[in-house]
Amino acid sequence: MKMRPLLTGMAAAVVMCVAAQLAVAADVSNAKCPVSGKACDESQSVAFDGGKVYFCCDKCPAEFEKNKAKYAAKAALQLVVTGQAKQEKCPISGKPIDASQTVEVDGVKVAFCCKNCVAKVNKANEADQLKMCFGSAAFKKAYKVTQ
Repeated sequence: MKMRPLLTGMAAAVVMCVAAQLAVAADVSNAKCPVSGKACDESQSVAFDGGKVYFCCDKCPAEFEKNKAKYAAKAALQLVVTGQAKQEKCPISGKPIDASQTVEVDGVKVAFCCKNCVAKVNKANEADQLKMCFGSAAFKKAYKVTQ
């Protein structure tokens, strides 16, 4: 008789834990596969820099794992797009950001510490902007994975 309330309580706790996990799931609706550039499938993912990177198909994770350095900036960008990482500092200098100093890089608004850093990014081509703002060194300097 005393087991029923205990089991009911445990079942409720399990349901709450599952609901909490679903509530913090990354939003992949606007994410692009870092390998192909196509829309992502939530069932295809790998761990990356404290978050999860999503892919369009079952072939792309293997390609990503073989060439992580090649796809690192696009993967880091995806962590930001999916809400798993938040910017805390300037990706160029590592200094505190000034919210009035921004550049849009591949659809993401990136903040910088000063006009000089904004000018450096504005002078670069799209591929270099991506590396400057989301490459491995920049990502470690400026972003924090929150999920």
